This record gives sequence, structure tokens and C-alpha cells, in this order.
Amino acid sequence: MRITLISLDNWGLNKHIASTLEKQGHIVQHIDFNTFKYKYPSILHKAYNFILKALNKPNLKHQHFGKEILKRLEENKEIQDVILTIKGDFIDPKSILEFKKYTNKSIGFFNDNIYRCPKIKRVLHCFDDVFSFEKDDCAKFNLKFAPNWIYNNNVSLSSNTAFEYDVFNISSIDKRLPILARIADELKSKSIKIKFIVYDKKRKPVDNTITYINKHMPLSEVNDYIGRSKVLLDINRIGQIGLTFRVFESLGLDKKLITTNSDIKNYDFYNPNNILIIDEKNPVISPDFFKNEYEKIPDSILHQYTIEGWCENVIFKNLK
Repeated sequence: MRITLISLDNWGLNKHIASTLEKQGHIVQHIDFNTFKYKYPSILHKAYNFILKALNKPNLKHQHFGKEILKRLEENKEIQDVILTIKGDFIDPKSILEFKKYTNKSIGFFNDNIYRCPKIKRVLHCFDDVFSFEKDDCAKFNLKFAPNWIYNNNVSLSSNTAFEYDVFNISSIDKRLPILARIADELKSKSIKIKFIVYDKKRKPVDNTITYINKHMPLSEVNDYIGRSKVLLDINRIGQIGLTFRVFESLGLDKKLITTNSDIKNYDFYNPNNILIIDEKNPVISPDFFKNEYEKIPDSILHQYTIEGWCENVIFKNLK
């Protein structure tokens, strides 16, 4: 099959979908529009763009992404069996509708929720099929459900069990910071070793508990920290119950998880030995959670969360 993946791959996670499809024998083109650069032609264009954002209209940057993507689709010449677009809310609707000229089927996937990113609503009608990791959005907008995926199950880790950190988390600066700080205080009070990293491009605060960075950390470096940590921490955003990649990183590497997302108990891989659900307002973390070994999830359950299982659900199951 000929498959084009269009994505804003700012963390380098989507490239694993492309490489998996290539290994399966498909002809794959990955258009990563995170690499596209846009510069305002003038100060007037910048002011006009501000007005477009205020009116919740597709801004000039999103229109630029759409035009550049269409150029690459035109250059390809071959009609695609599938075009899969991830984070299509960063592209103007008119361009997404034009994707259909270049494919037999256009599929959208969103791993943000509409509560946090309302601009998703304006592009839902542009696809033949739309998938979301957010169950509430699926129910409200008649979308198909697909969680995120395990991308790191083939990563080899050292057999050394003397981990450098007991708990690791990396996240972007947002309203979750006070929750992260409370969890850090709880863990430190019990002499549990932590490594918490927060990405904030605007400033670099000084904190003895949390490390701040102002540039995106490469995925390889994130995976290095994960490998040196015994347990991962996941904090879901306000209004979001869709599972973050921290959950799937823990599944892929057989690592325990501490999470504020109580909906995780409704998934078939949930095991209270492996996953500790905490209250974000009053996090209580018993040191006993760290004592028992991880209980491996059966492959029959785990497969659907691998990239291969994800592609079966999102791309292949719905092809006519």
C-alpha cells in the first residue's frame, strides 16, 4: 500500500509509525510539518495573524503548513491508498479537504482533546474517518476511539536494577506544575529519588526539586532517563482522560506507573500492582509500591497498544 503520514512530529514519536509501516512493506511518505518554517512577510501580516487567532480562524502559519503539505503531495504524483494526518488542527480546513484529491481515504487522529484544543472541531468534517484518544470526544462528536501507542517496546535496557532514579517525569509547562510540585514534595518527604523535568521555552526558573529546560529534549535522551528510572509518573491535563505517552512508555518497558488519571482503571491492562492511582490534590504514595516487581501484561492484551496493533485499528481495519 501507498501511505502518507502527515504530522506535527515535535517529539519524534510519529516517525515510529512511518518506520513500522515501511518494515511491513508499505511505501511510506512522512511529511513532518514540524520542520516547516514560517516567517511573517511584514509587521502587518503579524497583526493580521493576531486578529485571525482572536477570531478562532485558521491563522497564517496554519495556512502555510497546508500549502507546503499540498506541494509535497503534488510532487509525489502517485495517488495514496491512505493519508493519515495527526494533529490536523494545526492545518487550515481548506487544505485538509484538498488532501482527498491525493488519496483513496483520508484519516485524522487527535491525541489532544477538544476541551483543551477547541480548534479541532473545525477540521473534523474534513476527514473520511476521525479517531481520538479522548473517550468523551468520541461519544460527543461520533469519533472512533484509538489510544496512543507503545513506541519503545523494542528498546533494549540494561539488566542493571540499581536505578539512578525511583520516579521520572518530563512534561511541558502548564497548569499541571502545582500538581507536579506537590507530588515531588510527597516523594522527597519519603526519601524517594526523583528526576522531574519541565520544558518552558520562555524562562528557566531555579528549583532544587524540578529541572527546567528551555529546549525540546530529544526522544533518545528522554528514553535514556526512562531507562535509568524505576517508575514513571503521569499527570493528565485538566479536562483530559485520554492516556498520555508516559502510560505507553511504561507498558512498553514493563515499568511501574504512578498516575493522576483514574480512568486508567477501565483499560484491560490495568493492574494495581503495576499502576498506582493518586489524588492530584492530596497525593499519597506508599514506599511499598516500589517493593513488588512488575507483573508482565499478557501479549494478547498488549498487542493492541503496540504500533502494529494501533495501525491495524486506525489504518487497516476500516479500509474498504
